[in-house]
Amino acid sequence: MKNNYLFLVTFAVLFYGSSTGLASPSQLGSAQSFAVLGHETVTNGHSAPNPTTQVYGNLGVTPGTSVTGFYPDGTVSGGTIHIDDGVAQLALANATTAYTTLAGLSVTSDLTGHVLGSTGYTTFTPGVYHFDTSAQLTGAITLDFLGNPNADFVFQIGSTLTTASGSAVNVINGGSLSGVYWQVGTSATLGTDTTFAGNILALASVTLDPRADILCGRAFALTGAVSLTDNLISNNNTARDFSEITGNVRSDFGSYGFSGGPVVPAPGAILLGSIGVSIVGWLRRRRTL
Repeated sequence: MKNNYLFLVTFAVLFYGSSTGLASPSQLGSAQSFAVLGHETVTNGHSAPNPTTQVYGNLGVTPGTSVTGFYPDGTVSGGTIHIDDGVAQLALANATTAYTTLAGLSVTSDLTGHVLGSTGYTTFTPGVYHFDTSAQLTGAITLDFLGNPNADFVFQIGSTLTTASGSAVNVINGGSLSGVYWQVGTSATLGTDTTFAGNILALASVTLDPRADILCGRAFALTGAVSLTDNLISNNNTARDFSEITGNVRSDFGSYGFSGGPVVPAPGAILLGSIGVSIVGWLRRRRTL
């Protein structure tokens, strides 16, 4: 009889758990609850006396098992640290699916050879922007949602994304359902004092130089490491916007990390939880008979 119980639980996990893995350009699946997610390691350092990296949202790594430099040099709130557990594994699978989906979208504008922030490339409207190889950001750019609650910005980058020191990504006329995605073919590096926005899904690694902040978004490294130094990262600006630290109330605040909406349990997860509770309750009743 015990084997039958185990079969029921295993079947529920395999069958219903698979339905939580859905991802699209406006939905990161379970990865939506993460602010930082690495494949090999997540490291945090500091560059000045008594600095701190603050992450709002889950932080995880899988299949690697190394998370270093947090407590006291960094803190995680609004979530927990997941080290190669089922939550991190599912999140990485969902993020990888989202990466593939983003990479396959039809291109609205080819920006190959152009520099974001240079003359003529400072203001953008919703669409899919493509770079055959590397992309650079110098200065500031503005992403204008034009008041469209269902619009997305997607930047498809063939190799690397780099930002110059002091660069900025500003967002206007968006809302809680707005989406901003940076699909990066290899590695992303945010330069010192960069103020960034959107979800970085890098196939290899993500590096944030000192005081580079993602004040509305996420940093995901799908096959490599995430390296942090004195950074602020929030995946939910309705809950944590760091304005009391930066002194800068930005117009993009109010978005759920630019991932298309609030984090909600997937239907499969809800059903699986209900099945699990029912089975446990039944087993307990059986023992009392």
